[in-house]
Amino acid sequence: MLAAQRQLRSSTFTPCESLTSLTQRRCAGSRPAVAPLKVEARVTTPRDRRKKRHMSIRRKVVGNPSRPRLAVHRSNQHIYAQVIDDTVGNTLVAASSLSTVLKEALKEEGGATQEAARQVGVKLAELCLEKGISTVSFDRGGHIYHGRVKAVADAAREGGLVF
Repeated sequence: MLAAQRQLRSSTFTPCESLTSLTQRRCAGSRPAVAPLKVEARVTTPRDRRKKRHMSIRRKVVGNPSRPRLAVHRSNQHIYAQVIDDTVGNTLVAASSLSTVLKEALKEEGGATQEAARQVGVKLAELCLEKGISTVSFDRGGHIYHGRVKAVADAAREGGLVF
């Protein structure tokens, strides 16, 4: 068996002989060989996926003067919420775990807890009601409606905002 395989390998048969005349010309060396095309899978990071979800949400949720958008952003260390009028592009009200009033209250816990998110939601609702804003559209910013994002929304509702 091995002798037969060796004989086949050593024969003068080239792979180009079985091809059509057009392909034989290419195979015969009239052109240099081209490196094979490498197809690489596109790697998506969690941040890319969140941005994609956020853009999908932003196509549907738009803030206007009668019903501004309540946008929530969370980082690993803090949480931010702001009420935005998208027709003009102005931030009407903002609150975060970095604001001086809340930072002192959250000194022991830090800004990355659900309690901090609740206090940001309550403060935001208080500031909105002072400015005469009672209804808002909620924009979760591509984050899952769970944990700190949900805590901000629930606290804002308890504070008097209508979603």
